[in-house]
Amino acid sequence: MVSESTHDVKSTGIRERLGEFCYSAGLLSPLQRVRSWWHKDLRILAYHRVMPLPDPDSYDFDMELISATPEGFREQMLLVKERYRPMRLSDVAAAIDAGHALPPDTVVITFDDGYDDNYHIAFPILQELGIPATFFVSTGHIDSGRPYAYDWLVHMILMTGAARLELPELGMDMPMPVGRAARRALATSVLDHMKEISALAQAGMIRRLEKEWHMPSDAAVPADCRPMTWDQLREMHAAGLEIGSHGVNHWMLSKLPLDELEREVRDSRDALLRELGPMPLLMSYPVGSNRAFDRQVIEVTRSAGFDVACSYISGTNPQPAANRYSLYRLAVERYIGKRWFAAMLTMPGLINHPTPAHLATSDEAPSCSH
Repeated sequence: MVSESTHDVKSTGIRERLGEFCYSAGLLSPLQRVRSWWHKDLRILAYHRVMPLPDPDSYDFDMELISATPEGFREQMLLVKERYRPMRLSDVAAAIDAGHALPPDTVVITFDDGYDDNYHIAFPILQELGIPATFFVSTGHIDSGRPYAYDWLVHMILMTGAARLELPELGMDMPMPVGRAARRALATSVLDHMKEISALAQAGMIRRLEKEWHMPSDAAVPADCRPMTWDQLREMHAAGLEIGSHGVNHWMLSKLPLDELEREVRDSRDALLRELGPMPLLMSYPVGSNRAFDRQVIEVTRSAGFDVACSYISGTNPQPAANRYSLYRLAVERYIGKRWFAAMLTMPGLINHPTPAHLATSDEAPSCSH
């Protein structure tokens, strides 16, 4: 069951009320003009999934990955096209290389993971409106068609008949809640806690649960959790959209031993070049918080030939050349309406939600989330 209504809307705070006021008062256009003269920063929007909003009581996967409904996404892209300058991420890299300033009000559209609704829903809208975008895909999931591990973990917690949740890897052992909302909250807590352990330990924990709960991710993949295929990506690439790396297995790169880190980065690069041909090399770090990448990840990414890399840290990029391997992005969430979205693009420093404190902002270190 799906619904086009936003029945699980996040309650608004002072930032959202300020944005609503500025939109209603007609202040956003003059504020944008002033800001584009005064503050020439790069905005990069981060999406995951575009799909009709499902009923959380019957939807068996992670609601937090839904960025917009089809109608909402089209409305957002119309606003970007009418009021901003959509730009390819590779053109940003080329401008950095040439030492050229970016045009005022530059906006880059990006997607993480590689769900097939990106092809079925987002791609036609972008194509219709002539807006460029970059899709960062985890190549191992494109190869196998298997669901993404974090989303499958949420699915298992929502659907298992197990009486207890026993996760010695995280020091967690508790009765399994009965209600769907309580299970969703528990899944969110598990996802947060597991990101403190190594990526290989995360993968091992998920595989153990699949076996113990008899819920293998290599069985028939539900339609609600399906990755794109290489044929779909080839069609999108041929239409002018950019395809970038999101690793092979969607593992947190900073949580890997060096040899596994190098394999994740280089194998994802090689898969893209093998399947899609020569292209600019663009990276988005899986998870993307300051827990997910560090100096070593940046150096491996740069050494593998990638031109730029995106984090999932909230913010804009006043000097993209200074943090080209840890670019900030503005996450778009399913509860963000038209007015909130417009205000976020106009006044990102005031309207978007901050993330944990940034680290150093240099080419040698990550500026410091999923």
